[in-house]
Amino acid sequence: MLNALEVFTTVVVGLMVGVEFSVAFVMNRIFSALPEDSGQLARSHGGRMLGAVMPVWYITSLALSAVWAVAEWQNPGAGLVVGAGALLVLSVLMSVLLLVPINNRGKTWTPENRPADWKEQMSRWDRYHYARVAVIVAAFALLVSALA
Repeated sequence: MLNALEVFTTVVVGLMVGVEFSVAFVMNRIFSALPEDSGQLARSHGGRMLGAVMPVWYITSLALSAVWAVAEWQNPGAGLVVGAGALLVLSVLMSVLLLVPINNRGKTWTPENRPADWKEQMSRWDRYHYARVAVIVAAFALLVSALA
């Protein structure tokens, strides 16, 4: 049963990393290459869509890691899982404090109501998101290491 939890947790976190990596290095670059209104509309739609799904995914990943850490507490790999959990906590804090406020504004924008500095705000979101991706990649690497 523990092996199933370990693999399931690693897969859930790995898929989350893949989605966030894709947003950072594929989707947002595509959106930036679109004509101004199309790119902004795509980012707003992405913010609404992923803004509804990702919080559940982040919290589920954190909860699964916590259960794994408790179940493994006496084993040598527990430290890696605890480290991964700490990084996932950091990613949630980064999301709530840095990314969500920008996303909440951006997902309501249209070409008619967007602020003059919308590109600057999206650029700031992108920088924070790159940092968050690095954090969750490190968490994923620790979970994979704990499997060994």
